[in-house]
Amino acid sequence: MLRGSQIGPRGSTSGRDAVRINLAGPILLAAALVAAGCGGKGNADNGEAAGKDEEKGPAPVPVEVATLERGPIEQLLRFSTHLEAERAVEVRSEAARKVVELLAEEGHRVPRGQPLVRLEDEQQKVALTRARGREEQARREYERKDNLFAQKMVSEQELTQARYELEQAELALADARRELSYTIVRAPIAGTVTARHVRVGDTVAVGQHLFDLVDFDTLVALIYVPEKDLPAVGVGQEARLAPPAAPEQRFSGTIDRVAPVVDPKSGTVKVTVAVPFESGLRPGMFLEVELVTAVDPDALLVPKRALVPDGTQLAVWRLGADGTVERIWIEPLLEDREKVAVGAGLAPGDRVVVAGQAGLKPGAKVELVGIAGEPG
Repeated sequence: MLRGSQIGPRGSTSGRDAVRINLAGPILLAAALVAAGCGGKGNADNGEAAGKDEEKGPAPVPVEVATLERGPIEQLLRFSTHLEAERAVEVRSEAARKVVELLAEEGHRVPRGQPLVRLEDEQQKVALTRARGREEQARREYERKDNLFAQKMVSEQELTQARYELEQAELALADARRELSYTIVRAPIAGTVTARHVRVGDTVAVGQHLFDLVDFDTLVALIYVPEKDLPAVGVGQEARLAPPAAPEQRFSGTIDRVAPVVDPKSGTVKVTVAVPFESGLRPGMFLEVELVTAVDPDALLVPKRALVPDGTQLAVWRLGADGTVERIWIEPLLEDREKVAVGAGLAPGDRVVVAGQAGLKPGAKVELVGIAGEPG
């Protein structure tokens, strides 16, 4: 029962305030209980989910694997170089004259000595005619003096002078013939005209560059072999060549020469590979050259994609039957472009990871998303 003193007189606010306070207490308490009940359930749910995640562990790493097999492999040394012609010349003028006729064009294959260009020759022809006349006159005079000397009608000094004049006339005639020959520029070697640098009407100077001539039968590739690999290289050894722009085109060459000295600056030895002329090969082409230095006809082969460097060592990740991986250290014995031959540690039929190695740890679970060499 409420006493009148607790209610207070009409118009007083103290009683209403007391009622509000007394009602607010139970309401706040109920709200707190509800909140506590809800919060407890939420925490329980979160804890249960976390427990399930911990039971599952890290998500499997998606990887691609390859199955190891035995097969043949060749140890290769690889080099990049340009193809060049061992016999290539710049044809130059030996006379200062005007060009009157072109006798060869770019792409023409010419034998040694074939005329390539003709220069003005009128003055040289006139000079030759005069020199020939002087030589004939000097010869007749010498023969006359020689007969007279035999008859003791001239002195030995006169005969000697006649002989000297004949020799000088012969030299002048040879000079005139040589000057006339310079008006015909000839191919110094057999080959193909690869460039023409002169036109009809041009006045050329002595030594001016007129043509480029290349013998395509003397193509070579120069490579520089490190000193440590020199024991595996010898004259007559086969070399394989391929232009990177068309790797499906393969050509063969033969080591023709091995330099007898090592370059002290680079530590390499110059090796000349003779390359037979074939359709598609041109001087100046960029080539990749391979030398076979060792062969194993039955090696355990590991794709290079599987190799994971770790400092100075190499490893692969091998997939186990339980879906986890283990790291296997390997030592390559031979290698080619795509594979390496290995010894102990692996066996035919083992599956090694070739894609997705990043972040793998021993015992990590993986998800197989592909097998190299098999259609997806």
